[in-house]
Amino acid sequence: MNAAYSDLAFLPLGGTGEIGMNLNLYRCGGKWLAVDCGIGFGGAALPEVDVMMPDPGFIAERRDKLVGLVITHAHEDHIGAVAWLWRQLRCPVYATPFAAAILRRKLSEVQLLGEVKIHVIAPGGSFDLLPFRLQFLRVAHSIPEAQALVIRTPAGTVLHTGDWKLDPHPLVGPPSDEAAFKALGDEGVLAMVCDSTNAMVEGHSGSEGDVRRALSALIRGLEGRVAVTCFASNVARVESVALAARDAGRSVALVGRSLRNLDAAARECGYLKGVPPFASEDDANDIPDDNLLILVTGSQGEPRSALARIASDQHPRIELGEGDTVVFSSRVIPGNERAIGAVQDNLVRRGVKLMTDADHAMIHVSGHPARDELRKLYKLVRPRFSVPVHGEWRHLSAHAALAQEAGITSIMMEDGDILSLAPGVPAIVDSAPVGRLVLDGNRLMPLQGGVMGARRRMLFNGVAILSLAVDEAGRLRGVPRISAPGLFDADDPETGRIVHELSESIADLPASLRRDDAALSEAAKAALRRALGKRLQKRPLVDVHLLRV
Repeated sequence: MNAAYSDLAFLPLGGTGEIGMNLNLYRCGGKWLAVDCGIGFGGAALPEVDVMMPDPGFIAERRDKLVGLVITHAHEDHIGAVAWLWRQLRCPVYATPFAAAILRRKLSEVQLLGEVKIHVIAPGGSFDLLPFRLQFLRVAHSIPEAQALVIRTPAGTVLHTGDWKLDPHPLVGPPSDEAAFKALGDEGVLAMVCDSTNAMVEGHSGSEGDVRRALSALIRGLEGRVAVTCFASNVARVESVALAARDAGRSVALVGRSLRNLDAAARECGYLKGVPPFASEDDANDIPDDNLLILVTGSQGEPRSALARIASDQHPRIELGEGDTVVFSSRVIPGNERAIGAVQDNLVRRGVKLMTDADHAMIHVSGHPARDELRKLYKLVRPRFSVPVHGEWRHLSAHAALAQEAGITSIMMEDGDILSLAPGVPAIVDSAPVGRLVLDGNRLMPLQGGVMGARRRMLFNGVAILSLAVDEAGRLRGVPRISAPGLFDADDPETGRIVHELSESIADLPASLRRDDAALSEAAKAALRRALGKRLQKRPLVDVHLLRV
C-alpha cells in the first residue's frame, strides 16, 4: 500500500443523528470526496424555518482537495442543497441520468446551469476520482436510478448504501442487485455506511407491485372527483396512479410544480412511456367529475402546496367538496403530523372523504429497508464494521443492535464526528464544526445566527418598537409612540401607561447621557424591556427609533 494513501476517514456533516440534510465526506491521502448534498425542513420544532441545509464550511475551506460530489439519487434530502451550496464547493458533480435531469432544473432556477459541470454516470457504472475508485450498484428505492456507492481506496473498501430496499417488483427500474452485493462481500468490505430509517420496523418494507394492485382496486370503486397525493419523486407511484385511473376510466390532471418537473424529467429519461400526457390544471375543470383524477402535491401538509391551498379553498383552479375523495398514498414524515392534520381537517370540513395508509392497506410502502432487509444485506456484504447513518438516534441505535446480532462491530456516530477507518482499528478520532443554514427567500442564513435568533424571539415573545423625538439636550419633543403588534392592540390603553412611564424614565436620565444618541437609545431599550417584562412576563425583541430635532 502506498503510504501516502494509507488513511481513510468518514465525516458526516449532515444526515447522521437526523433524517434529512445528507452531506457525507470521505478522506483518503489528503483528498476529500463528498456524497450527497440535501435539504431538511424545520417542522414543528423550528416553526421559523422552512428549508434548511448543512453548513458546508468545513469542506469549503478545503475545496482545493475536494475531488467531486457524487449524488446517490434525486430525493430532496440528498440533492436539494446542491444548487444553494455549490458556490462554496466549486467541484464537479456526478449523477445518474435521472438525478442529473432533476439537478439541471434546480440549477437553472438559480442561474447556475452554465457553471456546474455535471458528469452523467450510467446506473451501475464505474468512475475514478483518485484516490477513490467508485462504482454505482443498482438499488430499489422510491425514485428511479437510486444507487449504492462502492468506494474503493488503497486503505480499504467502503459501501455507502444511500437509500435502498429489497423490492422484488419495484416496477420502475430493476430490483436491488443482490448478486453484485454478494460479489462485493466476497471481495471484502471494510465498512458499510448504511441507511437506518426503518431500522425499528420489523419484517419487510413491502413492494410497489402490491401498491399498484391496491390502488387500482381502490380507485375503481370511487365516485366524484378523486385526488391522490404522494411524494412527487416516486415515479413508480405516479405511474401506478395513472394506470389505476386509466382502468377506472379517468383522465389524470397534474397539480403542483414539483409534479410537473418530475413528469418532465422522467419522460426525458425514458420513464412513463406507457402513460399518456397528463392534463393540465386548466384542463381539469373541463373533465366530468366521475372521469377525473387529480394527482396533487402536498402529502406532507406543506402550507404552500397545492393540496393545502385546495383544502382551504384558496387554489385558483381546483376545488374539492362533498362526495369527493383524497387518497394519501404516502407516509407521515415525523414532525409533519400537525401540518398534515390541519390539511386533512380542512378537507373533511369541506365534505371530502379521506383514505390513508392507516385504514387502507397497501396504498403506500416505504422506500427504506425494514429489519429483515437489513439482515439480508449484512449477510450478502459481510462488512467488518457497520456505520449506521440516515436516522435519528433511536434509529441508529436499533440499527447498531441489529448489526451486532449479525456479529458485525457497529460504530455509533453523529454529525461532525471524524471516524478513522484505517489504518488501525476504526475509531472516532476528532470532530469537525457543523451547523445549519436556513434558506430564507433566496439567501442563506445561519440557523444560530442573529437574524434567525431574533425571528425566534419575535415568534414567541413578540416585538416592540419605540419611536421618540428629542431635542439637542435630549428632552422629549412630542409623545413617544409604541408599536407592538402581537403584544398590544393599537388602541390598548396599556400602551399609554407604558409611554408615560418611559417618558419619566428618559427625563430622569443624566443630561450627558441624553445628549449621546447611542447611549440614549440603549437606555430607552432597557426601560422598554423593563416595562414590558413587568406587565407581560415576556422578553420581546425591542428596538428604538430615535429622531434628534
